[in-house]
Amino acid sequence: MTSVATRPDAPGGDVAAAPRRRRMTRARREERRTALAMLSPAVAVIVAVAFLPVLYTIYLSFHDATVTRTGGWVGFDNYSGALRDEVFRTALANTVIFTVVSVALELALGLAIAVGINRAFRGRGLVRTAVLVPWAFPVVVSALMWRLMLQDQVGIITYVVQELGITDSPILGDRWPLMIAAILVDVWKTTPFMALLLLAGLQTIPRDVLEAAEMDGATAWQRFRDVTLPLLRPAILVAVLFRTLEAWSVYDLFWVMTDRRLDSLSTYVYEGVRVSQLQFATGTAAAVLVFISSIVIALVFIKGFGAKTLQEDER
Repeated sequence: MTSVATRPDAPGGDVAAAPRRRRMTRARREERRTALAMLSPAVAVIVAVAFLPVLYTIYLSFHDATVTRTGGWVGFDNYSGALRDEVFRTALANTVIFTVVSVALELALGLAIAVGINRAFRGRGLVRTAVLVPWAFPVVVSALMWRLMLQDQVGIITYVVQELGITDSPILGDRWPLMIAAILVDVWKTTPFMALLLLAGLQTIPRDVLEAAEMDGATAWQRFRDVTLPLLRPAILVAVLFRTLEAWSVYDLFWVMTDRRLDSLSTYVYEGVRVSQLQFATGTAAAVLVFISSIVIALVFIKGFGAKTLQEDER
């Protein structure tokens, strides 16, 4: 039973409750100060490790920077120089093609694999382990292994392709065969990662929802299209976003497998800032462009597909 002195509508009720509200406000302030004090070391480390190098790179991109000196202010000349560079435009086209095609193939194959291994069957654990084997290889090891199989003289894949009469030209000797090979290697290695993320999303879908759709007479395709895919959209968003950002910054696969004959944005940045050229200006500008484009890609996914997913969840 509430006493008259503490009831809000009783005379003096607000006066009696005021000290309690002040104590709660002070407690919240103390909690916030404690939280800030505990988080400040981690925030300081993140700023020092992540943000300061980025800010310094942006600073260098507006100067005539070399390995020995910062140089004078040049404005956007480094950016315009990078955009006018034919090698940069080729690297940008290669990165766009590689990212779009590889992520699309990985999404399709990963979704098919995730749906397959999500079902109950004998030996499912062994199949799941076998599917994840390519993902366990480091990128450099995978690239070097496939490069040996695609070599002109001793490559087993090149031998089979030539014996079948598909092509007589070296696979690793031209831009487009190199691009196709790089995409296939990336799909082979990274599809298990996509399948793993999508499998985790499938595991969160309630079984009773699918059973209710089946009882209503929905076919397997209708259940997949109208029930599974909408509920799986958040997992698809996360998987595609991670893979897109990773593919957009591809470096080691192109560098090892193509022996520097196929440029990406990341390899272009390295070539621009490597010490042997003693010239950081264009390379730092290209690095800032890659950084900004990655942020734009993330915002497009989050604001576009993420907002659509949130709207559908609220319905």
